[in-house]
Amino acid sequence: MASSRGSIAAFASYRPPCPWDIFSCPNPPSGEKDEVNLLQSGSSDHYNHNGRPIPAAALKALIAKKPELASECGATADDVDSGRATGLVFVSERENGLETLHVALCFNDKVKVLSLGDIYGADTFGGVRMEDSGCFGGGFAPNADPCIIYVSTKKPAEKRRTPWTVVYRTNLKTGETEQLTPDGQYDLSPAVSPSGKRVAVANFRGNRWDGEIEHLQTDIVLMNVDKKAQGGKLERKRHISNAGWPSWASDNIIFFHRAVDKKDDPKSDKKTPHWGVYRYDIAAAKEPVLVTPIDIEAMTPAAISETKVAVATIHKKMFQMGGGVRDPDMYRHIEIYDISAPKQPVKITQVVWPKADHYSPFVLDGGSRIGYHRAATERLLELTGQSNVARNFSKLQSPHKDVDVFRVSGVFPTVSTDGSKLAFVDNEFKAVWIADKQGLRVVWERRGSNSVFSTMWNQNPELDILYVCVGPAFTVDKPLEIYAIFNASGGQPEYRKLTAGNHNNAFPYSNPEGTKIVFRSTRDHADKKKNLYILEDAHAGEEGGVTRLTNGNWTDTHCQWAPKGDWVVFSSTRDKPAGAADLDNGLDFGYFNVFIVSVAKPDVVVRVMTSAPPMPGVGSTAGHVNHPMFSPDGRSIVVTSDLAAVSTEPISMPMFLHSVRPYGDIFSFDIDPTDITKNKDIQNFHRVTHSRYEYSTPVWTKFATSDPNAQWNMHY
Repeated sequence: MASSRGSIAAFASYRPPCPWDIFSCPNPPSGEKDEVNLLQSGSSDHYNHNGRPIPAAALKALIAKKPELASECGATADDVDSGRATGLVFVSERENGLETLHVALCFNDKVKVLSLGDIYGADTFGGVRMEDSGCFGGGFAPNADPCIIYVSTKKPAEKRRTPWTVVYRTNLKTGETEQLTPDGQYDLSPAVSPSGKRVAVANFRGNRWDGEIEHLQTDIVLMNVDKKAQGGKLERKRHISNAGWPSWASDNIIFFHRAVDKKDDPKSDKKTPHWGVYRYDIAAAKEPVLVTPIDIEAMTPAAISETKVAVATIHKKMFQMGGGVRDPDMYRHIEIYDISAPKQPVKITQVVWPKADHYSPFVLDGGSRIGYHRAATERLLELTGQSNVARNFSKLQSPHKDVDVFRVSGVFPTVSTDGSKLAFVDNEFKAVWIADKQGLRVVWERRGSNSVFSTMWNQNPELDILYVCVGPAFTVDKPLEIYAIFNASGGQPEYRKLTAGNHNNAFPYSNPEGTKIVFRSTRDHADKKKNLYILEDAHAGEEGGVTRLTNGNWTDTHCQWAPKGDWVVFSSTRDKPAGAADLDNGLDFGYFNVFIVSVAKPDVVVRVMTSAPPMPGVGSTAGHVNHPMFSPDGRSIVVTSDLAAVSTEPISMPMFLHSVRPYGDIFSFDIDPTDITKNKDIQNFHRVTHSRYEYSTPVWTKFATSDPNAQWNMHY
């Protein structure tokens, strides 16, 4: 059933185009044939990742709670005790597009997968949320039942620009759930000690997030697993500073990763994180010892013993957005390091598949096998013979009963007003694609250094016009031009440049009649600040006249005309405090908030949403609320924002760097569509997506369906 208020669609940056799946191979491997798909997923589109083995006691408790987990495979508790039946906990996107925890029982070449919601119900494992880092504790005393420890974003943080990541413990026998992270604190990457008594987490230092991306400011904190069975105390204590991703080798030894910021270029002030894996002795309480070589990047450790650890490594860095052919040393690979022989690592995935990235190692069978997840586009294309990865919509669970949510496999998605056409840019920002009943096809392609981005349909459904921007996409001091593609879907498109003067022009959006275009430009600013302008004739471009809509020494951008044509919503840095830095370690510092301006009275401008709470000083309104879009009925606005900070350790992800700050997730908030003055600093908002990926450039269309892939033929 279609939702009455349409659909929100957005692109998930850096989500691999091919599904992740979970594999293992022997330590050491001999070749490609040694690799085993642990979930026997084949060509599924489930995106399975971040796996960990389930201990026998925990697996038996899961079977007792939900017998069908084992019955469909024919396994028994004796099979678990003997090791013939094994279990895996992992993150999967197989239910409603959410990134949630699932468990798998493997027996006699059969695999049964259930979500934790299937086993324990939606009261604990329900709603729109993200879950991660499942691990197991308890079982150390008669009153300490086996339990699962994990991260969930189900509970909203009280402050803006704050992580929603909280660690919980669920009793596997009763389903009783307890929050382990104290209110007002935020944790990532839990790991339980071998005894099942203690849990280590990466805790945000100062209980805050200041916009850092690759190098999160976290410390490792230890606490009890089961407060009730351990004297009624959590005994939470900080042990290791500047540390993340803990992994217990014993109840006394922890491996973890750490970044040290260094200047790679002595002529530049920019510092780059350099990652290594360290070993910490709790009893000795001395400075941690670096285990991996200083000339490589090493992260996400999985302890095998007190002296051995499996890690993900990158031996040669590359510019993440640069593209091009990578040699094997540029891929992320799994290796094993022994502190007694640090210069003789055991190579695991280089032997199995050298040209694929491998993530988040975990230990199986006491270290005789090593698990990991990967998305090998090269292998998929080689095995299937396909020259293109399938492009599909994925429907996500929505927090709104009357609004659908979809993920698009293309950048800057835009849907025509009548819902008949979808357009987007490919991941390389070189080609403009259109999908409709005729199929999926490229309508414009650029060669050389210039990129295409910011696609947008003319809002008059009778006009088959698509607008795009062309130029160095993320370089403010280079010219960008706006082009119109007339007859865009008709088979014989015509191209016309609408802007001139070598300014930085971008983000065009037409009025509802399709006769005018609002856009942002650096014209009238020698210092490359940006304001909003209107092309008075959408067909003639600048020759038809240009009217200035906003005026100030700041950046106004990401503009959209309201459905009634009376307002324009946009993102702006106009409230950036005096004295705030322009850049943070070479990246955009933010201070983007959402404003509405009256088209008829441009001096009427209202700030409607901020990332951080407005306050005195340089911390005021810091962050990003970007790419605002009105709902088709004009009653709400959708944005991409860092209101919920980050939900995982970004270094564990692929391609986490961008030329600007990653935005975060998709959010929406309601407005008064009749009185612009009633929309100042709206307090309430809804988190639409809960994800480890960066969601960007949302679009809200009145088109809604239970199957968007049926609306547009996505086959090339």
